[in-house]
Amino acid sequence: MKKVLVVDDEESIRELYRADLSDEGYEVELAVNGRQALVLLESFLPDLVTLDIKLPDIDGIEVLRRIREKNATLPVVLLTAFGEFRQDFNTWASDAYIVKSHDTTDLKDTVRRLLGEG
Repeated sequence: MKKVLVVDDEESIRELYRADLSDEGYEVELAVNGRQALVLLESFLPDLVTLDIKLPDIDGIEVLRRIREKNATLPVVLLTAFGEFRQDFNTWASDAYIVKSHDTTDLKDTVRRLLGEG
């Protein structure tokens, strides 16, 4: 079973993604901030990370940079409620970029594709 780490400070988003990705057959672990995400990278060893850009401690761009230092091939999907981050060159280090929505079709399709299942 492939493992997905969901990093988001909004509980409703974390739980929505956990439910929908679990329904797709993934083992899902949740992180509420950047620090917790970096710890879980070492212990949970995800196959893919969904990462909110706006986090309360370390922003998602910095978390992405640290992930890339440790594992350049781990797929990372950046998520945000704001489309303007697409213009930020730092987001280009991610494997995909999705504007948050309660319709998780885009997210599920992207996760499947990045994990070679779609």
